[in-house]
Amino acid sequence: MLVSDFDFYLPEELIAQEALADRSGSRLLHLSRSSGNFEDRKFIDFPGLLRQGDLLVVNNSRVFPARLYGRRAGLHAQPVSPRNPAARDFLHGRVEVMLTRQLGPLEWQALVRPGRKIGVGEKIFFSAADSGSVSSARSFSEAGAPGEPAKKQSTELIAQVIARGEFGERTLRFEPVPDFFALVEKLGHVPLPPYIAREDRQDDRERYQTVYARPEAIGSVAAPTAGLHFTPQVLSELRERGIEIAELTLHVGLGTFQPVHVENVEEHKLHRERFSISEAAAAQINQALEEKRRVVAVGTTTVRTLEFAASQSQPGPSGIARIQAGSGEADIFIYPGFKFRVVGALLTNFHLPKSTLLMLVSAFAGRENVLKAYEHAVKEKYRFFSYGDCMFVE
Repeated sequence: MLVSDFDFYLPEELIAQEALADRSGSRLLHLSRSSGNFEDRKFIDFPGLLRQGDLLVVNNSRVFPARLYGRRAGLHAQPVSPRNPAARDFLHGRVEVMLTRQLGPLEWQALVRPGRKIGVGEKIFFSAADSGSVSSARSFSEAGAPGEPAKKQSTELIAQVIARGEFGERTLRFEPVPDFFALVEKLGHVPLPPYIAREDRQDDRERYQTVYARPEAIGSVAAPTAGLHFTPQVLSELRERGIEIAELTLHVGLGTFQPVHVENVEEHKLHRERFSISEAAAAQINQALEEKRRVVAVGTTTVRTLEFAASQSQPGPSGIARIQAGSGEADIFIYPGFKFRVVGALLTNFHLPKSTLLMLVSAFAGRENVLKAYEHAVKEKYRFFSYGDCMFVE
């Protein structure tokens, strides 16, 4: 199966750059996977599209401001002539770090830019002085001596590069601090996707977050965007209609930013992402499956978690899939030909051409059905990607 089979034409102006003022004001394309028919609707119609007895499953992971700006110590830089006016900049260049996956209490996998200058052993210093946007950064001429941060007294986080990964990512080990995430909240930037061609703003901290994200479930570097459309009022209406809601957690990581570089779909490998399913959520999901009630997944992250968990568990006596409570790392890659064991309907945003997320939706609804629906969405000027409109597939 070719990656190029999942390409489609998308005018750049349809890529949503801003969130709507009203979360629930998005459009919704309703697609039948059995017939391929679709209908233009609004997201506020979503509660009425569900059936009484449906179990709606959401990902309650919380996005944190995972993009940090700092300065490297220059410990491992090549010697530069002191007469060279760029010497200080070279030794103490500004560094952008995107934390993508937590490996331990103080260790993180990260994307680092400019990566070619950041070797193993290098130290990176993060301070409030450097936490602004790249365009507003202060002059590099304030840098201190080699091996020292620009303003040592203002340094709040220090990380050392301890390894380099297969895809160019780095492993960082941070020096101990009383509250790591509190400092990241202070110094970090919302990790807006690269196709949003603007710098993050304060309001993105609220809008690039679902209303049901849990403070104790912090860990995602990208939002589970299908959930961005929900408001407390929509959730209340769902419950009033008898729709049960279950929560699980999958921390969205590096795979979200990873393009597919191979020609054949089957050769692509996904990065692992941490997930957790509580005893209560597992009981809700298993009961729905046993009673043959429909499980409706909000977002591809929820689909991956449910189907990975089912693949790791033995089915029940009647052959019905089951979910076990617990946590782990999911690396399931879903593309056409995959047999779904749990998910019976899907709410999802519109995805990038040739992306693994588009392949997942195509596995669920059929490639031709999805591409025809996308073609219609382009023609009708739907808003695409993270801050865009959505599609309900059943």
